[in-house]
This record gives sequence, C-alpha cells and structure tokens, in this order.
Amino acid sequence: MDSLKPKIAIIGAGNVGSTFAFSLMISGLAREIVLIDKNESLAIGECMDLNHGLSFAHPTRIYPAGYEGCTDADIVVITAGANQKPDETRTDLVKKNVAIFKDIVPAITKYTKDAILLVVTNPVDILTYVTLKLSGFPPNKVIGSGTVLDTARLKYMISDYARVDPGNIHAYIIGEHGDTELPVWSNATIGGMDIETYCSEYAKQGNAKNELSAIFEKVKNSAYEIIKRKGATNYSIALSLVKITRAILRDENSILPVSTLITDYYGISDVCISIPSIVNTKGVEQYVRLDLSKAEEKLFSHSANTLKGFIKAIELD
Repeated sequence: MDSLKPKIAIIGAGNVGSTFAFSLMISGLAREIVLIDKNESLAIGECMDLNHGLSFAHPTRIYPAGYEGCTDADIVVITAGANQKPDETRTDLVKKNVAIFKDIVPAITKYTKDAILLVVTNPVDILTYVTLKLSGFPPNKVIGSGTVLDTARLKYMISDYARVDPGNIHAYIIGEHGDTELPVWSNATIGGMDIETYCSEYAKQGNAKNELSAIFEKVKNSAYEIIKRKGATNYSIALSLVKITRAILRDENSILPVSTLITDYYGISDVCISIPSIVNTKGVEQYVRLDLSKAEEKLFSHSANTLKGFIKAIELD
C-alpha cells in the first residue's frame, strides 16, 4: 500500500512513544502512524488498542512495523532507549543510550534520507548530537525535543502563581534539558510587562524575585518528582511532541526552544543545545539569538560546556 501523508514513524512503543501515538491520533495531524519497537508484541498490542478507538478519532492508518516503516516518513520520532530510574540523572543515561542509538540511527537512515529526525530520548541534547553525527543528515533536519516541555512547565507554574493565562506568559528555559538548564528572566514578560514587575504589582504574593527563583527550581526538578511518584513522564512530553510535529507539518514558523546544533552562539559551537528556534517544514530553519544578561550568558556557557564534556567522552566511530 502506498504511504498516506503526513506519515509519522515512532521508534519506541513504551510510555512516551505510545502516549505520543495516542495524542497524535487525537490531533488529526497524521494520516499514517507507524510504531516500531524491538518488542514486536508490544508494538502490535499498542496499535490494536489505538485502532479500536479510531471511530472516535480522525481517519488514520496505524500499524506496527520494522525499520522499513520509516520509508516515506515525514518525521521519524525517536523515543526508544533505556528508562531513567528514580534518583538517576539524565547524564547517567549517556553510555547506555548512545550504545542503543548506534543501532537505531543506521537502521532508520537505511530506509529514509529525507525525513526530519525528532529525538526525544534522554539525555536529549547529547543524543541529538549523536543522531546528527551518525545519520549524516543536515543540522536543520535533526531536532531534539529540548526544553520545549521545561518551558511549558515554567509557564504553567508562573500562571498558577500570577493567576494569569499561560498564553500571556512569554518566557524560555534554554540550555541543557537537565540539571544545567536556565530560565531567561531578562527576556521574560507577562502581557508585555517585565515578568518581575508584573508579579510584584499584580501577583502580590511575597517577594516576586524569590518566588520566580523557587518556581524555576520546581521546574528543574519536576521530572524527578514525577518519576519518583509514577515511574515515568509521558502525557506532557507527548503533547509537546504534538506541538513540535504540528509546527513542522503545518509550516507554522513557530519559535520553540528545541535542541539544535549551534555555531558561534555567544562564542559556542559544535553542540546541540536548546535555544528558541524557528521550526517549520524544513525542520529548524534558523535559531534566534537572545539578548542574554551577563549572568545568563555565563550560565548558558556552563550548560554548553557541560554537554561538550560528555560528548567528548563518547566514541562514535
């Protein structure tokens, strides 16, 4: 059967992959969804369950396959990898998941040279870089989910604190999706006002600067808290993937803090890291150079150098 368009291939039918497939089915963005997993029985079961609900959703062809399912895909979303355990940092996962990606990426590129590769597996920035190098794809076509979810978490928590619609909050978390990420308070606004000024004048709940700092700490640690309580994060990351997918398929030119290869960004090059980027059918068309404060610039440099340290220790040959 010829492929239907748009076609999305999902590598990994675990918590994140299956929840993304479900969210994607409900969204109506894809006409064809392929689930690929080394556990063929799991992929078959997930597809059966999804297909049984199709009469309540949009017309979609959903099926399990091997890596040949990547043929003609518009986007290949990689969620497969070792799971993060409670109290285990994202960087603890590096060696395990790099070894897994050495098998996955060549298997994908055997069947497609045209798809956009969207990496979700943690540590996502390092694995985005690994995918870029192993695939040989141009940098614009290899994207990590980055800090899109971290930024959404930040907006939610600020909205709860400031009692305002998160859609009126403009703020980014950049850097590593992990322990060295940073909020860009110098560029953050609510309703066009400086965020700290707005919170001081309208939230009126203690010291705004201290409250915002505490909110960021909650954001940074929220994945660990969720994993401790339920074993994995899946709903919010799946929805963030739908947002990235929509930006690509519908050529939205959305500005999203995805992980992408940077060159001379505040003097930093050759690392995949999250910064606001214009996302459309080309993948990352270009990234946006934020006007960082000196303190933020220092934190961003630390985040990038931390990632570079891990990348340097990886053997990709």
